[in-house]
Amino acid sequence: MITLLFFGRLGDFAVGVPATMEASTPAEIRTLLAADFPALAKELSEPQVLVSVNKMIVDWDQHLLKGSEVAFLPPVTGG
Repeated sequence: MITLLFFGRLGDFAVGVPATMEASTPAEIRTLLAADFPALAKELSEPQVLVSVNKMIVDWDQHLLKGSEVAFLPPVTGG
C-alpha cells in the first residue's frame, strides 16, 4: 500500500480520500482519484504542484514501491 499525504490547500480538496491506495506511479494515483474526487484531480494536474516520494521531489512517472509515502505539495509563497 502507498500512503498518501496532501499538504496546504490540497488537503481541503482531499477530504474523504483514503489514506492509502495501490498504484504504480503518482500519475496513476491522480488518475485513480479523478473518478471520485475530480476537483482534487484537477488541482493535482496544475503544473506547479510537486510530488514527493519518501521525502524526495520526483517526477509524476516515478515508480512506487509498496510502503512508499507519496506527498502532494501545492505552490508556496512567502517573504
